[in-house]
Amino acid sequence: MSRSLRRGALAATAIVFSIAALSACAAGNDAQTLGVKPDNAAVTVDDVKIQNALVITQPHQGVKGPAVVSATVFNNGSAPQTLDAITLPGTSATVKLTPAAGSTGPITIPALGSVVIGGAGNATATIENGTEAARKGDAQEVVFKLSKTGDVGLQAFVVPAASYFKEFGPSVVPAPPGSSPTASAPAEGEHGGEGEHGTDASAEATTAGH
Repeated sequence: MSRSLRRGALAATAIVFSIAALSACAAGNDAQTLGVKPDNAAVTVDDVKIQNALVITQPHQGVKGPAVVSATVFNNGSAPQTLDAITLPGTSATVKLTPAAGSTGPITIPALGSVVIGGAGNATATIENGTEAARKGDAQEVVFKLSKTGDVGLQAFVVPAASYFKEFGPSVVPAPPGSSPTASAPAEGEHGGEGEHGTDASAEATTAGH
């Protein structure tokens, strides 16, 4: 291979690596590190950014049970803020906020930090009368009320607690209509007069009679 061809090949390789590096940098925290889906609802107001907002309902159609609001709330300000309430305008639904496991008091978003709402161990926002949430596939207006920024609203997609969203859905999932509980196997030693233990007992009784 001539020197000119070698130089051309090296230059092309360098360009490929540069593009790959730039692509990785462009993804940043929003895509890879935080696992954010770019097609989900997001909004920024002053120092607050709310990202990946969803209303997650029961996994089965027609089942009455709680729903939840799931989102990540970022605080880019120099002072902490509290999440005082979440409302769903246009519905009579009420949302109960609970801090992360091991925490007490209001949900606090630290300065230059974030809070995940939804999922095991995280803060939760439970829509107690979940049937008041919009139908699956629709968009529901959700308003986050923060202590300093005030009301921050956006349109959140409504999805069932299935597939990727199962881990972030309601913790209480009633059985769908018409389903019956699976019969449990009898515990060891509860076979009655039949089976291995029953046969042994009968044999012993017969032997004793003879």
